[in-house]
Amino acid sequence: MKKIITLVLMVAMIATFGGCSKKDNADTNPTPTETTDNGTDTTNNETDTTDNGTDAGATEDLSGTITITGSTSVEKILNDMIDEFTAYNPDVTINYTGTGSSAGISDAIAGTNDIGASSRGLKDEEKSSGLKELTFAYDGIAVIVNPANPVADITLGDLLKIYSGEITNWSELGGNDADIIVVSREGASGTRGAFEELIKLEDAGGLIEDATVVEGNGNVQTTVAGNANAVGYVSFSFIDETVKALTVEGVVANADNAKAGTYSLSRPFLFVYQEGKATPVTKAFLEFTTSEEAQEFVAEHGGIRVD
Repeated sequence: MKKIITLVLMVAMIATFGGCSKKDNADTNPTPTETTDNGTDTTNNETDTTDNGTDAGATEDLSGTITITGSTSVEKILNDMIDEFTAYNPDVTINYTGTGSSAGISDAIAGTNDIGASSRGLKDEEKSSGLKELTFAYDGIAVIVNPANPVADITLGDLLKIYSGEITNWSELGGNDADIIVVSREGASGTRGAFEELIKLEDAGGLIEDATVVEGNGNVQTTVAGNANAVGYVSFSFIDETVKALTVEGVVANADNAKAGTYSLSRPFLFVYQEGKATPVTKAFLEFTTSEEAQEFVAEHGGIRVD
C-alpha cells in the first residue's frame, strides 16, 4: 500500500512540474507570429509619424511686411496682384501708397521702401544708383480717328498741339478742311494721365477747354467711330474695324513695338529695388508679379503682358 501511495504522489509531482515548465516557457517566449505582427505595427506607427513630419515641413509659410510706394498708373494692376498674393500668403502684409513714379524711385534709392513702382524708365542718374529693375507690364495707347479720315500718321508734337488747342483744323496736318473734334477721357482716367504725360500736355497749359470728355475706352471708341472729324486715344485692345489707329512717327501701334520701346506712346511698368536688401518675402512677391496668374491682371486692366 505504501508503495502504491508513493507512486501516485510521484506521478502527481511530475505532472505538476511539467505544467509549470510549459507555462514558464510560454510566458518567456511569445509566439513568432505575435512578435512579428506587433513589430510590424510598431514600424508602421513610426512611418506614419515620419510622413506627418515631412508633410508639415515641406513648404515654409511666408510672413512679413512689404512697403511699396510710387506710380499711381499701376494702381489697379498692382492692387489686384497684392490681393491675390496675400490671399495665398495670409501672414504677409503689403502696404502700397501711390506717391508718383519719381517718389517711388527716390524711396527705393534711399531705402525707405522695399519696392518702388514706376510707370516710366529710369533716368541716367537714377540708373547709376544701382537699383535692380523688373518690368512687370507695358502700357500702350493708340491714337484713333474715323476710317474716313485721310490722315494716317502723326507726331507727338502735333498731338500736343491738337490737345492743347494750337492746331484746330485737319488741313494743317494734310487732312480735310474740317475742325478737329478732340475726344479725351475723364479726369480720373489712368489712360488719360499716361497720354498727357507722354505728350507733355501739362507743359502746354493742359487740355483744350472745348474737348469732348467721355468715360471709358469704349466711349472714346464709339465717339470717334461716329464722327469723321474726331480724334481720340484708347488702349490697344480697343482697336477694331470701326476706327483707324494712326501710326505715331511712322511706328505702328501694337504690343511688339510697345515692348521694344519704338512706339512713342508706350512705357514700361517697373518695380525697382535694392537687390542686396530684398527680403525673401519681397523676392517672392516680385517673382509672383510675372507669373501667368498675375499677368492676367495686366491684361484685365488694359496693359500689355510681359510674356
